[in-house]
Amino acid sequence: MTYIITEPCIDTLDRGCVDVCPVDCIYEGPDMLYIHPDECIDCGACEPECPVTAIFAEEDTPAEWESYIRKNYAFFETGEERKVAQGRG
Repeated sequence: MTYIITEPCIDTLDRGCVDVCPVDCIYEGPDMLYIHPDECIDCGACEPECPVTAIFAEEDTPAEWESYIRKNYAFFETGEERKVAQGRG
């Protein structure tokens, strides 16, 4: 399981979640942030830091945003990810 970032993050890109992630698994895409499913340790530290309530445990993703589960995985399948925390990438 991993955490998923959903629609409320689009064009918001608040990086509070990046600052608290202990494994640096949050990446920036063209319009939102994404959590790398193979790097996420399921700690949940990012979820309460999101000011727009865009982060959910994969199995708790609201039905209206389930398409973001596939979008998250697909982002990393393309190899276009770029780390956003300071000093990375």
